[in-house]
Amino acid sequence: MKLLFPLTLVCFCLLSPSAPGADAKPKPAFLGEERIYKKVDGRDLRLFIVKPEGWKATDQRPALVLFHGGGWTGGAPTQFNDQATYLAQRGLVCVQVEYRLVKDIPGPPTNCVRDAKSAMRWVRGHAAELGIDPKRIGAGGGSAGGHLAAFVGMVEGNDDPADDLKISPKAAALVLFNPVFDNGPEGGWGTARVGSRYKEFSPAHNITADDPPAIVFLGRNDTLNGVPVVERFQANMKQAGVRCESRFYDGVGHGFFNGEPWKTATLIEADKFLASLGWLKGPPTLKEPDLSNVPAAPAKKKKAAK
Repeated sequence: MKLLFPLTLVCFCLLSPSAPGADAKPKPAFLGEERIYKKVDGRDLRLFIVKPEGWKATDQRPALVLFHGGGWTGGAPTQFNDQATYLAQRGLVCVQVEYRLVKDIPGPPTNCVRDAKSAMRWVRGHAAELGIDPKRIGAGGGSAGGHLAAFVGMVEGNDDPADDLKISPKAAALVLFNPVFDNGPEGGWGTARVGSRYKEFSPAHNITADDPPAIVFLGRNDTLNGVPVVERFQANMKQAGVRCESRFYDGVGHGFFNGEPWKTATLIEADKFLASLGWLKGPPTLKEPDLSNVPAAPAKKKKAAK
């Protein structure tokens, strides 16, 4: 069945007409099966699993674990509801992750990267019951979530001591939407948080030959994560012998992929990339949008990563 975007979210949190804030845009509901992957700091951390139609526990499906953006200080695991819905319809098991934020915590996003690795370990450790091929678990995300996705694919260390370190958190493929994966002083983002420790946290400074194949989406007007940063990352990945593709979009800035028609355009390219790995079969079922006459979106100022 062919689908036309925008995909509508499966359900919403509804406000009573008389309730305070009733005129505010309703927040999207958490999508999929809720599971707790970790208990830490007196709270349960959840992830949300979206399964394809006809799913069986005996399947050996590829999976994509998705991390939301928000500068490590905000956001929610509903950002990729539309992408998870579509990719599940295409055959993947999709997982959206809740992780600890560092809004009021100075210094590097240690809790964020530890939780990201814990989530990957949980998914791989439960692959049999989730109908997932443990060798085909990818990671994706936007902005700060793109950083986390790249981190679990490329950076050693910063593991949660409570994790079962015998289970690998390493992603087998990366789908990165304007990721802030360079945290160094040469055009990177987040350097103020990581400081001199940027090599511990920056995927761009941890490129090795065993890194997973990646695709990167970026608006050419992105002021947080510029085109030269992505081009440098891509060149260094290729020099290491790692496949890395990039897609640049004119006239749009950071977070462009959250709105149409770029949501559909990037999702189609992500579909093609995953199909090239053998994770999906057949062409995308979305209609290619016409980007030729789309008005440019205003660029966002360099504040937080979304």
